[in-house]
Amino acid sequence: QVQLVESGGGSVQAGGSLRLSCTASGFTDNNYCMGWFRQKPEAEREAVAAIDGDDSARYAESVKGRFTISKDNAKNTLYLQMHNLKPEDTATYYCAAETSGVCTWVGGLLHAAYVTFWGQGTQVTVSS
Repeated sequence: QVQLVESGGGSVQAGGSLRLSCTASGFTDNNYCMGWFRQKPEAEREAVAAIDGDDSARYAESVKGRFTISKDNAKNTLYLQMHNLKPEDTATYYCAAETSGVCTWVGGLLHAAYVTFWGQGTQVTVSS
């Protein structure tokens, strides 16, 4: 059974940094497309960043240059390093995985409809 468990959320002031972690278990290997989504109150879940089986990463325009996605296959862990956080980054962040190392790109990003596995979410709050 695949499980994704996020950690690392919290509250910071604008300009601050946080690193989110997502520990995966139950996968047969490490070659999966994985990514991060976020959801703000009364809004749809939106893709933030993703990394495929070849370690090719893509980012939403709103986070380019500030967020970095990476993974440590030895630890089965996905990371999202977030710098220069803004109040508009406040959201619940979800770890996500597809069932292949080849990501299904929609408009250059992951799409929630193609995600098979979700974490439980971790809250990030950025105050001005």
